[in-house]
Formats: sequence, structure tokens, C-alpha cells
Amino acid sequence: MKKIYAKPEYCMACRLCEIACFVKHSKSKKIIKAFREERGEFQARIIVEQSGPVSFALQCRHCEDAGCIEACLTGAMTRNPDGAVVCDENKCVGCWSCIMVCPYGVINHDRRRKKIAAKCDLCPDKNTPACVEACPNEALVYE
Repeated sequence: MKKIYAKPEYCMACRLCEIACFVKHSKSKKIIKAFREERGEFQARIIVEQSGPVSFALQCRHCEDAGCIEACLTGAMTRNPDGAVVCDENKCVGCWSCIMVCPYGVINHDRRRKKIAAKCDLCPDKNTPACVEACPNEALVYE
């Protein structure tokens, strides 16, 4: 299974990965419209962590032994045939068990639909996730 890997030595905390993720998962799919009309309702599914000169992007690791799948009360968290851990929004009831067990802290509640968990889905309709495509320094690798 392909995963996104961060290379902290190349990350300059420009946050273009966050912006690309935000726009990709917005209703409009257009940067200006998304920021003007949807900001505050939605957050990126990737987070840039920064401490002094060190920074890196953090997103779902699609763990082999995914605790979020085990903790999900409704079966909304599942693994796709390609290996990606995804959340079925129609089954999610917002119990937040997945958020509590995620060791990376990368599952959040969707601000638009208050009761839905939101996490990286590896942009299934694209060959390369939006965050990886947007990274100017190749600090994110999809392999």
C-alpha cells in the first residue's frame, strides 16, 4: 500500500499542503471561494507541526493495526481494498472513539457536519494526494 511520508529536513512550514487539502475537500474546489465562504467550517486533514526550526506535516498513517477501526462502534472506520483507512460518513455517529485511540492525533471532527469524523483519505480520486502535489520542496512523498 502506498502511504504519505514526511521528510522533516525538507519541510519549511509553508503550509501549502494544508491549503491543498482544504481546497480539495471543500465544496467548491476553488481556493478563493473555499477560503471566503467555507473557512471556519472545515479544516485540512493534514497538520503542519512546528517547533523552532523543525517542521513536518502530520496526517493519518493508515496503520497496519489501526486502533481506530477496532474502536469504531458503528463500523464506520474501515480499510479499503487498497489498504487506506477511511471513514464512512453515512455510518459515523460522532462517538469520537477513533479520535481518542489515534496515537498520532490526526482524526478530527468535521466542522461542517458536527457528528462526522474527518481524516486523511489519500485523495482516492487522484493518483497523488493533493498535499503531496502541492509541496514545493518534496517534503511529502507518496510511495
